[in-house]
Amino acid sequence: MEERSKIPLFKVRMSENAINRVTEVLRSGFIGQGPVVEEFESELKEYFGPHVHPLTTNSATSAEHLALHLLKKPNEEVAEDYWPGLEPGDEVLTTPLTCTATNWPILANGLKIKWVDIDQQTLNMDLDDLARKITPKTKVIIVVHWGGYPIEIEKLDRIRWKAYKMYGFLPQIIEDCAHAMGSRYVQPIGSHGNICTFSLQAIKHVTSGDGGILVLPNQKMYERAKKLRWYGIDRESPRRDFRCEPNIEEWGFKFHMNDINAAIGLENFKEKDLVIKRHQENAAFYDEQLKDVEGVKLLRRKGSRYESAFWIYSLLVEHVEQFQKHMEERGIATSQVHQRNDIHTCVTGYRSILPNLDEITGITGPYGITSIPVGWWVSDEDRQYIVDCIKQGW
Repeated sequence: MEERSKIPLFKVRMSENAINRVTEVLRSGFIGQGPVVEEFESELKEYFGPHVHPLTTNSATSAEHLALHLLKKPNEEVAEDYWPGLEPGDEVLTTPLTCTATNWPILANGLKIKWVDIDQQTLNMDLDDLARKITPKTKVIIVVHWGGYPIEIEKLDRIRWKAYKMYGFLPQIIEDCAHAMGSRYVQPIGSHGNICTFSLQAIKHVTSGDGGILVLPNQKMYERAKKLRWYGIDRESPRRDFRCEPNIEEWGFKFHMNDINAAIGLENFKEKDLVIKRHQENAAFYDEQLKDVEGVKLLRRKGSRYESAFWIYSLLVEHVEQFQKHMEERGIATSQVHQRNDIHTCVTGYRSILPNLDEITGITGPYGITSIPVGWWVSDEDRQYIVDCIKQGW
């Protein structure tokens, strides 16, 4: 067999402009949260549109944590309709098939996890199972756009309004968009009026080195979050004494982004369309070439309303461990990417029956989840080689 260097599953993409911009920041003498953060957030505001309010953070995990913290406050801060606020022990309905960064902030905020099964055809949350599991204690629903493929947001919205009619308040939706920068459900993911979080971690479509984005649906939540990401300090109020903060009405966190990370994120963000286009081209190639391969099940594509940015390209394969060994021997990296969260001992108390997830993680069925390289670094030659190796069988 021909010697071939490994085709990685992930790779850091860094704009040359980002390198130059960081140098400017380092030489400026100001590297904390400052004008470059503001510039980056202005770009994000233009992208997501006028009706939502993006705010940068030091990680997507911080954005998730802050989102839940914001929801503890009742009434008009959250929504026009009555909102009772989160209390210790309230339920968050969420998916176990995600990075633990999605779900550990639930525990950190004193809330209870209630697992929802997954849709085997998309690996997103099974919305029918979600509808069955909503109770009067369900205050928040967290969904993940797996691989970048959008969940059916209109159906999700119908489910929460049905809950409103039953229980008198509207469960809040948090969209975990860590995989979904550049994805669209009719319009860009992040612009539908829900609370949304994005990851700018090293290997995402757009990286700031490390960082996150919290997109909020109204001005009041945004103004409050802007203070709480930096201890609760109003950084825009005039100060008479250098570094001595004005009165803090509500304590907060150290979740802010700095100008170094913002410089990286800003310049990489400007090139996101080029990056995402290549991911999508490679995914379209796989969709066509692998659709009839024995032992492979491709995920469903529902039509033009759904547009994935394909951060990863997941598929279901028979005998997944053999498949991964076969690909590794041929210099192709593969992985499930995220372990199901519900198997960890720290969440043993929240175990539930999830037949769909059990089946496609090899517990009760012959298929397993894996992902193959799809990113901007995968050349035409690489992707043909990957397809040929899969068609050889394992």
